[in-house]
Amino acid sequence: MMDENRILSQEEINELLAKTLSKKSEEEVLTQEEKDALGEIGNISIGTSATTLYTLLRNKVIITTPNVTVTTIKELQKKFTIPFIAVIVDYTEGIEGSTILIIKEEDAKVIADLMMGGDGTNTDVELDDLRLSAVGEAMNQMMGSSATSLSTLLKRNINISPPKLKRISFDDDSLKNYFKKEEKIVVVSFQMEVGELIKSQIMLLMSIPFAKKMVRELYEVSSANAAENIENVELEKEEKHKEKQLSEEKVAKQKQFPEKQKDKIEVKPIELEDFDDGLTSSKKSSLDLIMDVPLEISVELGRTVKKIKEILEIGPGSIIELEKMAGEPVDILVNGKRIAKGEVVVIDENFGVRITEIINSSEKIDYLQ
Repeated sequence: MMDENRILSQEEINELLAKTLSKKSEEEVLTQEEKDALGEIGNISIGTSATTLYTLLRNKVIITTPNVTVTTIKELQKKFTIPFIAVIVDYTEGIEGSTILIIKEEDAKVIADLMMGGDGTNTDVELDDLRLSAVGEAMNQMMGSSATSLSTLLKRNINISPPKLKRISFDDDSLKNYFKKEEKIVVVSFQMEVGELIKSQIMLLMSIPFAKKMVRELYEVSSANAAENIENVELEKEEKHKEKQLSEEKVAKQKQFPEKQKDKIEVKPIELEDFDDGLTSSKKSSLDLIMDVPLEISVELGRTVKKIKEILEIGPGSIIELEKMAGEPVDILVNGKRIAKGEVVVIDENFGVRITEIINSSEKIDYLQ
């Protein structure tokens, strides 16, 4: 238990002042609202990549809700001394800037083994170019899915370049081309689990200007959506007001001319002429006039369609295949109009046709006319 009356040493006072100034500086660099917005962006973009990784790694992937902090490379040096793999992502369309995804080297070895068809346990090897390429493909798919989710969130096309992989250590100057040691940067950290093989932290690093730009983009989209919603509500109110006015005008007219409401309209059912299957008198009289007119009857065995080239190649011995199957009824035509179906028979030395199916009388007269 700390003695309340104990006098703090100068080192303890300096440490408390440093912590207070660091916290104040962090608040000045990034507000809590901006942190919350970045957390939402990270949750939607990186969080939705779990499905993509599950397909690639054949293991259940869980990525937790992100935590957003402001720090420096120098502060990260004190926390992390082990080697990492940096996945550098450049945005080429929709938004300008870069982000760096940091994963542990041991986790990268597990991902490489899974991508190469292993079970994720063969990690006692160096990350050579082949294995780094396998990790790069997984990260490419993951960040591509992230860019797609970001496009939906910000309502614009967002594309990225193929991620570049680099082995880094926070103890050296591996990231000097991207961040200065004392420069304030944003760290969006996630807890990632891959089956029973990986359970560790991944980090997304970005500069303060890029982070603020992402937040502004999100605010603009949110403001546009809010304005659109307000406009839709106003339009809906206007439509309802017009409907109410029309309804009130209708009621007023009904009160002004009540006698019109008493008028009744007599509705009579439509009387239709009765039709039957027999011939009408007009058809019978017309038929009497044409009873002696000769008509040509033909029997059609079948049909087919050939190209001109195929017809020109027809010669003695050629066989033309018809669309009808053997044994199917043939069509009986009168003046080119089909009136019945039948089967072919032989009478003495001549062919004949036995009627097997015929259309009804009224339809047959229509064909003849």
